[in-house]
Amino acid sequence: MKLRKTALSASIVFALSIAGNVAAQEQATTAQSSAASSQETTDLDTITVTGIRASLMKSLDTKRNADAVVEALTAEDIGDFPNTNVAEAMMQIPGVTIDRRFGQGERVSIDGTDPSLNLTFLDGHPVAQSIWLFGEQPSRGFDQTQIASEIIGRLEVFKSPEARLPEGSLGGTVMMHTRKPFDMEANSISGSIGYNYSDQASEGSPSASLLYSWKNDAETIGFNIAAQHYEEHVDRQGIEIFGYVDASTFENVTGIDPDAQVPNFINAAWFQQERKRDSFAANLQFQATDDLQFNLSGLYIKEKFDNYNQSMYNFLTLTADQVDALTAGSNGIVTGGHSGPESFVFYDNNARVSEPTTKGLDLTFDYKGDGWGLSGQIGQSKADNDLIQYFIEPAFTGGYSWDINKGITFDDPAAARDPANWRAEGFFGNNGIFQTESEDNYGQLDFSKKFTGPVYEVLAGVRRHEHKEDFSLNVYGIPPVGDLSQVGTLGFADTMGGFSGFSRDHGNHIYTGRDNVINWVRNAPPNFANPDAASFINNTYSLEQTNTAFYAQANFGIDALRGNFGLRYVKAEIESTAFNPGGDPIALPPQPDWLQTSKNDNDYWLPSVNLIYDMGNDWMLRFAVAKVVAWAPYNQMANNLFLNDTTLTGSGGNAELDAYQSTNFNASLEYYFDEGALAALTIFHKDIANFIETDALTERQFNSISDDADPTQFQNLVAAGLCTADGFCDYSIQRPRNAGSGTVEGFTLSYQQPFADTGFGLVANYTYANGETANGNDLPYQSENQITFSPYYEKGPLSARLSYDWRSSYLAGGFVAGAPPVSVDAYGSLGASLGWKFNDNWQLSFDAQNLLDEEYFQYFGTKDQPANRYLTGRRYAMTLRFNY
Repeated sequence: MKLRKTALSASIVFALSIAGNVAAQEQATTAQSSAASSQETTDLDTITVTGIRASLMKSLDTKRNADAVVEALTAEDIGDFPNTNVAEAMMQIPGVTIDRRFGQGERVSIDGTDPSLNLTFLDGHPVAQSIWLFGEQPSRGFDQTQIASEIIGRLEVFKSPEARLPEGSLGGTVMMHTRKPFDMEANSISGSIGYNYSDQASEGSPSASLLYSWKNDAETIGFNIAAQHYEEHVDRQGIEIFGYVDASTFENVTGIDPDAQVPNFINAAWFQQERKRDSFAANLQFQATDDLQFNLSGLYIKEKFDNYNQSMYNFLTLTADQVDALTAGSNGIVTGGHSGPESFVFYDNNARVSEPTTKGLDLTFDYKGDGWGLSGQIGQSKADNDLIQYFIEPAFTGGYSWDINKGITFDDPAAARDPANWRAEGFFGNNGIFQTESEDNYGQLDFSKKFTGPVYEVLAGVRRHEHKEDFSLNVYGIPPVGDLSQVGTLGFADTMGGFSGFSRDHGNHIYTGRDNVINWVRNAPPNFANPDAASFINNTYSLEQTNTAFYAQANFGIDALRGNFGLRYVKAEIESTAFNPGGDPIALPPQPDWLQTSKNDNDYWLPSVNLIYDMGNDWMLRFAVAKVVAWAPYNQMANNLFLNDTTLTGSGGNAELDAYQSTNFNASLEYYFDEGALAALTIFHKDIANFIETDALTERQFNSISDDADPTQFQNLVAAGLCTADGFCDYSIQRPRNAGSGTVEGFTLSYQQPFADTGFGLVANYTYANGETANGNDLPYQSENQITFSPYYEKGPLSARLSYDWRSSYLAGGFVAGAPPVSVDAYGSLGASLGWKFNDNWQLSFDAQNLLDEEYFQYFGTKDQPANRYLTGRRYAMTLRFNY
């Protein structure tokens, strides 16, 4: 720790000594030009641009005039790239990568850091979020699918912090800005009508947006309203392997290495979803006096993310004595085998209702005095979702062969196609309800004072941010009787066609149907009088984090040198509450002494320096050093626990976690060699303390199905040696822990240029990132190599653009509770956009994404040990836009 402090202090002293030496040689009047440059950056918001080339020029102007290492996108950038959300557009920013688990970007990784460690703010404030997928946990990383891109006027990614910016980001801070009425023409109206189509789902759906803005002639009052309706179909088909066991587990098989790894479950997965989002945003601006301005904004988002997920999989260790053959493959991985007539194949049907709602209200004021200013912000953002799952798990009893890449082939396919043979085996299903609430309350006050001299402005302020997270799960059992002929079926599923040679028995299985599942569970009926105690106790927790921060920052400009230096102090108070029964959580209500509260209070001093030197002839050099702090996802900081009682896996939190702390260095060399053109090299290094890793350890936990009315399934687990008769089993539990230090270092190369008046242009970048923990482990979500290549053409009414991004393999955490961390293979995505501008007011565009229909492949350790393979298909959109 002493070495890190020394390195940071030396860097700051060196940087400030440079500023001081130059200041002694320059006239104070040069500060005026630097202040004017800062004002020019602010005025960029009022420039009206259209077209790809003009929007890229505006983004470059923001980057060039920034007093930190900053990347920018304008509203036109976001609209002109082939994308469905802001995360997809941000792929054009050097160092930004996204994970496409459902075929499109959701959260962003910046300079090789986990998405959960990069915060996003809308107009300077947080936006509360709630989970939409059953089994997920809340993350600090922002889900970009939540915000309609139509309401965004511009965004910046601050890769080097300033003292005035909110704390909490390790890789970078994303600042999104909505369009304000004073920056738009009076009575301006714009909107779109579109149609989105998924070729894998063979389904399409409409979308529409509308924005209206008004202000009076004196520009003393104005308002705008933005509304959007968006729909799309998501279809993901894949092969999943939940985990591996040693070959020695199966005593009836000889002639194979006992340490060879056998896939315990091979699953044919089919996820279907129709996403719908209705969003509404409004701004009311009021110029009370020449010096005082107010802005009141409101945000409302209603999403409908209902989904239906099917999983058909074997479970070898449940009937280990039935495994009579195994086929050895390369690198110690078993690639096939056979199980006898008493074996089980399960068919999970998860029909989910998910309707996240987000609401927010924000008030800001800005007062400009004679050489000084005072501004403030106060507001609240809330999100909630009662996520309901209707679940059935019928089982088929019979022999089968299996292959690691081709799935299951039944010994008696006709029997496996009879719905009556898929029946309850001691357990048939349940009704689960996740209740999640998130709330942000915040307030900030900022003071600024201008001077004549090298230090032309001093900023100071205070910010208080209170975040609350409440999470609970109730699971209600249904009678353990029934079969699929009673539930109802709709013929056979048509999945897995994209995987060459996949078993027809497995991919073309009985199709139950979402409505049949919901109706069966509802009519069972669920035992609402007796919720499952273990599910409630293990998955109910609350967390409250209050950050109180003070900062002071000085902006300086001395001829060719400008920048800022400052100090931010943060006091973080974290309180988490969860149950710890210490025994059998078999009855409700929980005992009072089971409820435990943990507190974790810490102080952080965060100095920062940004230096920008204009070398002349359009060359610019930047250097930045700062101390930053970031916290783990909310669920990891409470003693919660989520268990899968069938697969005996789970995930949990750790209330003793310390925050990440990092000393970040950034440097860039930028050459603006032509109008709208840039070549740049950026270097980054992050020296991280208290790095958090997630490990899988064996824990003895109580199994809920031991209390089922029909104990057959649990008795099978006992017979397999996985559990004991008193209800406890050995689970593989993923938990986070502080694992010492870690480093991230690398560089980005970026290039963009319009080629004279040909109409052609190119945006391209390359990022290299290399990092590891003190234990030599890979860092999550970090690709060593990432490339973005986006040529475009724009001349007359025609515009066209290709966008290809590729990232090398990386480690990803388990998204669903209990899923172990896996590596994601190299992934490339190609998109295209074609537009025709009829006149200044109307434009038609056609967008296509995932044109290569890339396979999303995850694996354990090496590619010979596959985990998941997914295909999501190509997506197309036709959109008519208008602007008056």
